[in-house]
Amino acid sequence: MTVIESAVELNLPIDKVYHFLEDLNNHQQLMPENIYNWSSTADEASFTIQNMAKLAIKISSRVPNSEIIAVPTEKPPFDVELKWTVEPSENGGTIAKHIITADLNMMMKMLASGPLQKLADHQTQKLKEAIV
Repeated sequence: MTVIESAVELNLPIDKVYHFLEDLNNHQQLMPENIYNWSSTADEASFTIQNMAKLAIKISSRVPNSEIIAVPTEKPPFDVELKWTVEPSENGGTIAKHIITADLNMMMKMLASGPLQKLADHQTQKLKEAIV
C-alpha cells in the first residue's frame, strides 16, 4: 500500500473543521483546476480528472470530530481510500491531515504517487483558504 499524507494547521476549533470536511459539497473548493464535471451531495461526489479518469466517491465512515473516510463507488483502476483526520493542535487550533491510501503496483506507484502527493498538498492548502 502506498500512503500519501499532507497536513495543515488551522486556527479554528475541531468541530468547525470537521463540519466543513464531512460535507462532500465543500470539497469542490479544495480541488485543483484539472478537476471538472463536479457533482456532489453531502455523502457522494463524482468528478472528472483531466486527461485521466472519472471518479465517484462516497463517505464510508464518519467519526465525529475525528475522521472522515471516502471510497470509490465504482471500481477504480486501483483500490484507494481518501481519509481526513482532525486533531487538536498545541496552539488550541486544529491539525487537519489528508491521507490517501492506494494499492499501487510498482509501475503505477512511479506514475501516480507524485500527482497524488500534489493533490493531497493542494487540498490541505486550499482547506486553509476555504474555511477561514
